Amino acid sequence: MAEAVRGRAARAPAGRAVPAWVPAVTLVLAVAGLAVSIYLTYEHFTGSTTLACSDNGVINCLKVTTSAQSKVLGIPVAVLGLVYFVAMIPLCLPVAWRDPRPLVARARLVASVVGVGFVLYLLYAELFEIGNICLWCTVVHVITVALFGVIVFAGALSDPDDV
Repeated sequence: MAEAVRGRAARAPAGRAVPAWVPAVTLVLAVAGLAVSIYLTYEHFTGSTTLACSDNGVINCLKVTTSAQSKVLGIPVAVLGLVYFVAMIPLCLPVAWRDPRPLVARARLVASVVGVGFVLYLLYAELFEIGNICLWCTVVHVITVALFGVIVFAGALSDPDDV
């Protein structure tokens, strides 16, 4: 992060520089996603009594977070989000962006693709199965898609053989 602050760019796996803002932005997004996921996990295990979200009309966080679709294979979706962002944080650290091993870049890209795939599933569930939208969940979805976008952008700057 200090390199990003001083204006120097992190090195992409092939030695090509990614813009200095990329590691910082991905780390901020991953930490923000973790914070919202912690909140949603807390709400899940405490009965969803303090969700600061409307419960009228299309926006209904309580209905979404307590629906049958709020668990996958018995695991709360909020916990899956928590695990996802805990895994993304080390992959988004500036030191990980400078790591020359292609495996690190691949893991970051694959994880972000999995995240977006899960977001698409959850959006389908909200819109077509539950019929309601959770604003907190939407925040996580936006963060996940933004993280994917930045990672793909940075990957486009590196050698295709290294990603």
